[in-house]
Amino acid sequence: MSGPSETKKVAFLFPGQGAQFVGMCKELHAELPAVRDLFDRAEAVLGFDLKTVCFEGPAETLEATDISQPAIFVASLAALESLKATRPELVESAAGAAGLSLGEYTALVFAGSIDFETALRVVRKRGQLMQAAAVATPSGMSSILGLDEAKVDAVIASLAPIGRLWKANMLGPGNIVVSGEKPALASLEAPALEAGAMKVIPLAVAGAFHSPLMKPADERLAEVLAGATIVPSRIPVYANVDTTVHSDPDGIRQRLVDQVTGSVLWEGCVRKMMADGFDSYYEIGPGRVLTGLMKRIDRKTPCEAIPAR
Repeated sequence: MSGPSETKKVAFLFPGQGAQFVGMCKELHAELPAVRDLFDRAEAVLGFDLKTVCFEGPAETLEATDISQPAIFVASLAALESLKATRPELVESAAGAAGLSLGEYTALVFAGSIDFETALRVVRKRGQLMQAAAVATPSGMSSILGLDEAKVDAVIASLAPIGRLWKANMLGPGNIVVSGEKPALASLEAPALEAGAMKVIPLAVAGAFHSPLMKPADERLAEVLAGATIVPSRIPVYANVDTTVHSDPDGIRQRLVDQVTGSVLWEGCVRKMMADGFDSYYEIGPGRVLTGLMKRIDRKTPCEAIPAR
């Protein structure tokens, strides 16, 4: 840990799908002209009134993949605007960024690699493509708590005759999310508990995100990203699929495509950032998921949540 006289190396973290809640950004929208401008610009891009969905719901609408992804993206940038208004020196000091799944787009906007409107169009299309892939195959996701990676692999292998499963999100020690076909997910709890899991939690998502079942969404997204202007980022952004920093635009595009069917290596990203000297973290956006994960990854490392209130 750094001593009190040493400068902290600050990183911003941006949440992914599942962080949304009805009422997010209502206070910020009332308080800050910059947030009102953000939602006005979002409405112009999306063609619907995003702020009303965020403020009033209903929850079923906000939770739909093609709505929640642009909503969380805009809400996270609204939370960033609140930080710019209250602690501009902190925003200036951020020297790195990462985002969980969808949050990687928000991180790239913060890092100056993609402009807001371009990223929002891509995020909207990404949500639509992932929703379509989810509808095509009955599938879903479940979180397994309390098992290490080797034991999760063994459980997945034992269920192969019933259906296909993949490790989708490596979130932290003993916190692995699997994606796969419905019959295998329905049979997951018993062998996982037998292997020593504390709990198996089915997630309220439309399909098997971050797995091969998301094809052909990745190929369609590649076409969308090929037409999107992306420039080298001004600060490092750590990619979910390989935990490394990609400075060239084509490398950034490819990692965003790979992310659709590939695993999110969140714990690996955080540990890589720590190895690179980042010792002070801020979760920018709705919810406190990443703050909670940080406590599991390294209890001594501070992570402060900046809410999309």
